Amino acid sequence: MMNTIKSKVLILCSSLFLMTYPSLTVAQSNLFSSKNTAQKEWVGQSAPDFKLQDQSGKWHTLNQYKGKWIVLYFYPKDNTAGCTQEANQFKSLYPQFIKSNAVVLGVSLDDVASHQKFSEKLGLPFPILADDKGELAGKFGIVRNFGIAKIAKRESFLINPQGAIMYHYTSVNTQTHADQVLKDLKDAQTKK
Repeated sequence: MMNTIKSKVLILCSSLFLMTYPSLTVAQSNLFSSKNTAQKEWVGQSAPDFKLQDQSGKWHTLNQYKGKWIVLYFYPKDNTAGCTQEANQFKSLYPQFIKSNAVVLGVSLDDVASHQKFSEKLGLPFPILADDKGELAGKFGIVRNFGIAKIAKRESFLINPQGAIMYHYTSVNTQTHADQVLKDLKDAQTKK
């Protein structure tokens, strides 16, 4: 008798799962398509303007880089393992970005003083911008709120010399990302 009841419960649960499985698949595909849609929304759009200070207190705007390619990479926090690794990758490839008429701009929600320490520690040859109010990250919709703490998501944008976004990277591997951006930059330049 008990085995019969268990069998019926198992069959009922299995049936319910199979009936809801297609809706789970739809929800899952909607989740992924919305991510892809968000990425596609930026590609071809004009990059939002900004005016932010770097680790030396120097101001940077989008306009001052007209005629150059811009790698705008957002990272969560100075002096963390992944952010250090990503910055070092961009540092090692920086001469190749310069040869390709590109500037590299790191951005996080840390302040100028934090960026100064981080940059000095790593010997970074490129500006890292202090978006301490989260304005630029907010324009891109990549601020992550953890209660009292806010960080920028680890996402990057490759912007062409006319100020249009050519690539939006929503999935970033800190070990290989700089190399991927450099390859995409060179590919984009040969397609001109």
